[in-house]
Amino acid sequence: MFGRIILTAFAAGVIAGVFLWAAHMVKTTPLILAAEVYETQDHHHGQAAAPHDHPTTEKAGGEKAGAEKAEWAPGEGFERAAYTLLADIVTAVGFAFLLTGALHLRGHPIDWRQGVLWGLAGFAAFFAAPSLGLPPELPGMQAADLSARQAWWLLTAVATAAGLWCLAFSANNVVKALGLGLIVLPHLIGSPHVAGGQSNVPAELASEFAVTAMVVNGLFWMALGGLTGYFYNRFDQLE
Repeated sequence: MFGRIILTAFAAGVIAGVFLWAAHMVKTTPLILAAEVYETQDHHHGQAAAPHDHPTTEKAGGEKAGAEKAEWAPGEGFERAAYTLLADIVTAVGFAFLLTGALHLRGHPIDWRQGVLWGLAGFAAFFAAPSLGLPPELPGMQAADLSARQAWWLLTAVATAAGLWCLAFSANNVVKALGLGLIVLPHLIGSPHVAGGQSNVPAELASEFAVTAMVVNGLFWMALGGLTGYFYNRFDQLE
């Protein structure tokens, strides 16, 4: 069974990771490069832009403006694309392990169609719900402290995943109510923000990036879920 989980996670994760990388190269990376122009302008004017690291899959490298000494960043072109591919595959394999582990805990037969539904649940927990408080960020956008954002993102992802599990698989109304409360809790606490922060990045570019990131991540999670369901069922038949 352990071998089945390993094989499923790696097979689904690598394929979905390559798909995610291709989507990033075509859709999100051009927007990130366009935003980095405004980040550079902001740095040249002596304004310290907040770090644009975001605790979701929307990371494609870049520079942190406002630092006294420039941090290392991959070079443009092949090097940047290669590091993005590596990051996307590692991220996808990690999420595939979480998804495969959840399928194993559930203990019911599954096919690729049901896998897509599991993928949509993953999208809701790891992207959609956190994005309600922390929208995908472009370089040069003002943001709160990175550790605070990561903590809130983790709380939201775990609480949403647990809440969806309670709503989907429990027949007890009290447990369902608990699940709903878990989903709402992080948003009642509120996500960290910078008071009065301004950004040189045009609002139209930021909006386009947020929508593009949502579509790309939605398709990624559907692909990851479908592939995970397919390989989980396939490797079960080989045992």
